[in-house]
Amino acid sequence: MNAVYLDYNAGAPVRPEAAEAVSAALAAGGNPSSVHAAGRAARARVETARAEVAALVCAAPAAVVFTSGGSEANALAIDSAVAAGARRLIVSAVEHPSVLETARASGVETELLPVNGDGVADIAWLTQRLAAWDPLDERPFVALMAANNETGVIQPAAEAAALVRAAGGWLHVDAIQAAGKLPVDFKALGADTLSLSAHKLGGPQGVGALVAGPRATISRRQHGGGQERGYRAGTENVPGIAGFGAASRAAARDMSVLLAQASWRDAAAARLVAAGAVEVGAHVGRAPNTLCVAAPGWPSELQVMALDLAGVMISAGAACSSGKVKASPVLAAMGRHDLAACAIRVSGGWASRESDWIRFADAWTEAHGRHAARRASAA
Repeated sequence: MNAVYLDYNAGAPVRPEAAEAVSAALAAGGNPSSVHAAGRAARARVETARAEVAALVCAAPAAVVFTSGGSEANALAIDSAVAAGARRLIVSAVEHPSVLETARASGVETELLPVNGDGVADIAWLTQRLAAWDPLDERPFVALMAANNETGVIQPAAEAAALVRAAGGWLHVDAIQAAGKLPVDFKALGADTLSLSAHKLGGPQGVGALVAGPRATISRRQHGGGQERGYRAGTENVPGIAGFGAASRAAARDMSVLLAQASWRDAAAARLVAAGAVEVGAHVGRAPNTLCVAAPGWPSELQVMALDLAGVMISAGAACSSGKVKASPVLAAMGRHDLAACAIRVSGGWASRESDWIRFADAWTEAHGRHAARRASAA
């Protein structure tokens, strides 16, 4: 039986359209900074992709700065805010490590925006905090993701944007797990910067983008030539960017398919809950492709291994810990320390089928039954 891949939040399989775009750009060659025919053709590929990426999030093409990935895009936003004078950063407690660790390494005081038991940012806390902020002393900077990478929980980013804008501040939104799975409108959202990653959409690894609005002052971190309108030096990754554009176009086209996957996820979740699992974020809005469940007393790494042996690939949380499985900091931030070491993440995507989710639920319940039997015999 073929293996089932349900770890799209870590990285989606490359879409055929993206692979074709990458291959064509590799075959064509050319430096987009050159003025001869090959250079102009490469430049055209970059600008076509820029427009395609921008269209996915309803932004102007000129607002898109290509980077090496989502982590660099997050870092570029935070470092630019610090360079623009931010002396204190507010970062939600469930942000991706590329946001949390960049903020902590910035040398600027960092505060954590708490979340409730469902993993939703505490907007009342943010309202009070911003009300106490002296706008003449410093410009507020807030980072709040669109949808969480581990739980799929959708954050009130638009509400936060209104508060931050009223305080004269800068809101950064990590939309890496939302774009292509949920409608994202950069203009309507009201954020100042927004980060994207190609390989979460079915594009190639190693390319991402920062979308910057008119209120954001971007300061380049990588010096050299004048590429990306001076915001990021270095010859553009034309094949990767072309693949990113193609994946963005396909993701916009197929978004209704992704939205429909929520019913498959919910059916699988119901089976796991009936067997004793705890579904995380079940009472709030989530990305339609993401499921986080915890099985008390059954460590995450054992669940991942059992499912892998059954031909089902999932993860124990964010895929950014050098292959190590550790307790989920997201669940810990939610106050669920009791579940943090026994939670798994299941995430579908553009090529997933209902049968994949059924097979996952079959494999999990069978493995859970064996685990429960072993515990009972050892008691």
